[in-house]
Amino acid sequence: MPSLPSLGGLRGRSQDHRPPVPIPVPLSAYVVDCGVYVDGKRLPGRWSHVDAVEEVRRRGDGFVWIGLHEPDERQIQGVAETFGLHELAVEDAVHAHQRPKLERYDNMLFMVFKTVRYIQNSSPDTANEIVESGEIMVFLGRHFVVTVRHGNHSGLAAVRRELEEEPERLRSGPAAVLYSIADHVVDNYLDVTDHIEDDIDQMEALVFQPRSRVSADQIYLMKREVLELRRAVMPLAVPLRRLAEGYTPLIPEQVRSYFRDVDDHLTEVSERVINFDELLTTLVNAVLAKITLQQNSDMRKLAAWVAIISVPTMVVGVYGMNFDVMPETHWKYGYPMVIAVILVVCLTLYRIFRRNQWL
Repeated sequence: MPSLPSLGGLRGRSQDHRPPVPIPVPLSAYVVDCGVYVDGKRLPGRWSHVDAVEEVRRRGDGFVWIGLHEPDERQIQGVAETFGLHELAVEDAVHAHQRPKLERYDNMLFMVFKTVRYIQNSSPDTANEIVESGEIMVFLGRHFVVTVRHGNHSGLAAVRRELEEEPERLRSGPAAVLYSIADHVVDNYLDVTDHIEDDIDQMEALVFQPRSRVSADQIYLMKREVLELRRAVMPLAVPLRRLAEGYTPLIPEQVRSYFRDVDDHLTEVSERVINFDELLTTLVNAVLAKITLQQNSDMRKLAAWVAIISVPTMVVGVYGMNFDVMPETHWKYGYPMVIAVILVVCLTLYRIFRRNQWL
């Protein structure tokens, strides 16, 4: 079927086809939602992606927004053919595990976001996982938006509802949807960094508490989770800056300023994540220093007790050699005198070690 350049890559039937009637259409398990938006408002009814494209073609205005959740290659094939999605981008969207990026294919944009969610734990020193990650892929054309989600926490239903309540924003077309998704993702970054900051403050207090039980393993876990957040945040800076600077005519001028605002928020998140990493490195060093000090203290205690025990050991060893001629062996006060000397020397050593804080 021939492509229709005027509709930004949408493919469909000939224009003399009768306009579809919006009747309830059962959505597939991987299709979360499919809507047609004209003049900032969603048209009533439920649509298949084919009928939605036909409606936009017939009107010559509006756009389609279809959301998919973890489709496989077979499931996404029909959507890819209908909207003319590039095969390389489709492959990335199916297999996921992509870095945040922005790519341009003819008259279409493909953007990848890494999503994060904070996992609530009773205490940071007992947590096994703190940050859960997912992905959102966005295909953007002049008259369509296709979102592909991976992960259970990266839902866009709230974003869709907010946009539908503000028709003025939706009048800007698919670019408004891309901005709202970017804003939603970065707001989640801010929320996660707030929680991580609280956890790090709590862990810092535990590290410097006397007899604290925070181990270097727990701090390494936190550091690894911060690294996971960093992998989501840092690569996104360049794509957002390119969108704000007029990288493509698919993003109109009135929407670019909003991307600049998102980029400012992302910069704030990036700075906080860098500070988290540096602070956790400091905490690791502090815990290792505490372990070294504790080991030195234990060694001093062992050395002190060895010195005290060596006194009776030496005396008893000398008088246990069973020679016939030895000093004081036949003196009736010899045994009490030896015991007294041992006790005096041991008590003296004990007081000396206590005074020097070895015991």
